[in-house]
Amino acid sequence: MTIIGVAGGTGSGKTTVVKNIVETLPPDYVTVVPLDSYYNDTSELTDEERRAINFDHPDAFDWKLLIEHVNLLRDGKAVEQPIYSYLESNRLKRTIHVEPKPVMIIEGIMTLINKRLRDMMDLKIFVDTDADERLIRNIRRDVVERGRTYEIVMQRYMEVLKPMHEQFIEPTKRFADLIIPQGGENHRGIDILCKYIEHIVL
Repeated sequence: MTIIGVAGGTGSGKTTVVKNIVETLPPDYVTVVPLDSYYNDTSELTDEERRAINFDHPDAFDWKLLIEHVNLLRDGKAVEQPIYSYLESNRLKRTIHVEPKPVMIIEGIMTLINKRLRDMMDLKIFVDTDADERLIRNIRRDVVERGRTYEIVMQRYMEVLKPMHEQFIEPTKRFADLIIPQGGENHRGIDILCKYIEHIVL
């Protein structure tokens, strides 16, 4: 199994890069493991306590469960992947059954921050996009898809997203084997990346 890590700030274009990799390889060849699925279980917290969680901090993730699942998939065993709801700020009761495949992509803002996880990866990618472009994408996504107001999105960006990006996400660039500048708009860079991945896994 080839394990690929794809990291980058919120709204950087990680999903676009992953989609292109998946489409480059044969059908049913890739398992995508979203880091967002592994936010901590907050069932024991009140709604107010959940809303106070900083979801852009490394402590918000269940690294133990994620690493356990990656190891199981690498060993050829299926896992029950959690489903996280942004509306409820918690995991849902149902899970997704995930089967091991020749390529596993672990995708998320802090995919490269955990050394144990990083050491499992055969290829580490950082998707780099200008802060203003990421902000525009965040506004568009959070207002339309997550029901937040423009004011709430801007406040969260200034108080949480921006400082957390600078403190935790941006520094993980140094761990990347490849950096894709301009995010999902860098079609040539993504094409070169996909050809390289196709070469090493097929």
